[in-house]
Amino acid sequence: MNHDTDIQLSGPFKATDGSGRAHDAKAIRIFDEGYGAIDVYVDFKAPISGLHKDKALIAAVVAQLRTVGYKGPDLTAGDPVLQEARLLVLESPDEFSTFAASKGWKDLSEDF
Repeated sequence: MNHDTDIQLSGPFKATDGSGRAHDAKAIRIFDEGYGAIDVYVDFKAPISGLHKDKALIAAVVAQLRTVGYKGPDLTAGDPVLQEARLLVLESPDEFSTFAASKGWKDLSEDF
């Protein structure tokens, strides 16, 4: 994690997938890339390969985000190319940027 550009939104929590298996998440974070699109990264302790489209797992992540103040629409599965064995990448809706800004994210594209 690069402490200059990574913004941690949540610490550890448990997330259950559609088959009922519990997974230990280490953190939810965003990367301050300086433009309007925000990918949400969820780091897991063990591999979760193949679960990037699991609706229950995504819902568990969204529920955790709601406990730290997110009030917008649900997130969706991210680009399959971005997924890693212990990393779940989700796409956020436009409304997520307000929440992200409250946590320190800056949309540099607004200046143009």
